[in-house]
Amino acid sequence: MAAIAIPLPAAGIHGRLIDWITTVDHKRIGIMYIATSVVFFIVGGIESLLMRSQLAVPENTLLDPEAYNQIFTLHGVTMIFFTVMPWLFGFGNFLLPLMIGARDVAYPRLNAFSYWMLPAAGIFLYYSLLGGGAPDAGWYAYAPLTEHAYSANNALNYYALALILSGMGTIATSINFLVTVIFHRAPGMGYNRMPVFVWMMVVTSVLSLVALPALTANLVMLLVDRLFNGHFFDPALGGNPIMWQHIFWIFGHPEVYIMALPAFGFISEIVPVF
Repeated sequence: MAAIAIPLPAAGIHGRLIDWITTVDHKRIGIMYIATSVVFFIVGGIESLLMRSQLAVPENTLLDPEAYNQIFTLHGVTMIFFTVMPWLFGFGNFLLPLMIGARDVAYPRLNAFSYWMLPAAGIFLYYSLLGGGAPDAGWYAYAPLTEHAYSANNALNYYALALILSGMGTIATSINFLVTVIFHRAPGMGYNRMPVFVWMMVVTSVLSLVALPALTANLVMLLVDRLFNGHFFDPALGGNPIMWQHIFWIFGHPEVYIMALPAFGFISEIVPVF
């Protein structure tokens, strides 16, 4: 008697959604990084249009000064931390293991954790709009303007928490990339044979491990000042606001190359081929 094949029901939208949410595959995570960065790019672009509309004509009243400062801050943070960096790390996630012949990144679950820190950080940042107003001290958040005496609402607390979460994800991804390149290259793939893009991601990962911990430490000190009456950056109580600038630019200067070097890697791969 011939066997009768019983077709199994195809996975529905719900099943496919669960597959993407729980995935540890580096290609899917790379796609999710890129898709998330596109969403934040649209949000940051709308913020840019609002600012440019305000500046289009003299004495415009589209945005009051408080709203303008908030949108200016959100735009800067969104474009740097939630658009450019995730976009580049998304391509790194997708391409780096393929280019060196690795089956996946060294720590797939850590890779998934790194991605989910990104939307969590974005939610923290934009939830501030519902909690009394968005942060308004610029994306660089210079002290002492960020101290509780000058910004009494919770907006800058959300700013600091969002960037701490985002930094945790970036640090974890950087460690993952470095371990993958060092220990998971295909046989015969020596350092001198690695593609230029892979080298750029290696250098970017090293710079991230130098820059992001400094920013995270700065943000932790800011939260201590704001929530626990610390005095790191309050000059009235013996703090030093210039210390924020020094530590911030330990992050800020490498950040330029964190955003630029992977793009240089793209060009260095594409131009010789075409």
